[in-house]
Amino acid sequence: MPDKRNHRGPAPEDERLFDPSKWPLLRSATQDLCWLLSRGYALRSSSELVGNRYDLSTRQRHAVSRCACSDDARSGRRQKEITPGQLRNQELWIDGFNLLTGLEAALSGGVILAACDGCYRDLASVHARHHEVQETIPALTLAGEWAQAHGVSRCVWWLDRPVSNSGRLRQTMLDLAAAKSCDWRIELVWSPDKVLSETVEIIATSDSAILDRCQRWFNLTRHLIAEQIPGARVVDLASGGQEHIDCSTRPT
Repeated sequence: MPDKRNHRGPAPEDERLFDPSKWPLLRSATQDLCWLLSRGYALRSSSELVGNRYDLSTRQRHAVSRCACSDDARSGRRQKEITPGQLRNQELWIDGFNLLTGLEAALSGGVILAACDGCYRDLASVHARHHEVQETIPALTLAGEWAQAHGVSRCVWWLDRPVSNSGRLRQTMLDLAAAKSCDWRIELVWSPDKVLSETVEIIATSDSAILDRCQRWFNLTRHLIAEQIPGARVVDLASGGQEHIDCSTRPT
């Protein structure tokens, strides 16, 4: 059955599951999972253990898993992260669906997770099919205008060819780039993860597997949401024992 949603917003149960009254519990669960991961325990079994201990729902467990990481992983990612000032006159290679779904979710009131590695991650997902929602064009416009304002020489977007409608999205992006005078190149490839993990160019993603393998990355999703979407519903699971990055005070 085709997905007919007009927004990539919150699930019906999110109001209850991620109410601020639940944050202390979710933060404690996240800290426990970080502790286990830092000592070499597997993510799947550790997530199940922590989820059972705190009696978390499936969606809450997913959120905690997306926010937690080992101490070594967090340190390694931070060391490779660059600042906005380092983007000037540089190409920026973007994990297309990763950035787009995060911005669409933020613009439509979906839950945005502030994770322990400083990334913002969403609970939306794109698997076999992508469909345009009302926030797609505004999200792409935000990204393009921000890149222009920060002197990025060109944005190279990488989209998953196997995802249905990726070709249609590519054409939408090309049309928007022409209308907004954005220097964009949009590539359809079988595995953006491989491309972004191996390139020497600066990349933009919040995908933890890519972050652990890449050479340089920029926290674009977080900067865009923090700076351009003040009404975003950010659920901070990194506070309380984990360093919390304020994008507005990072050096440039």
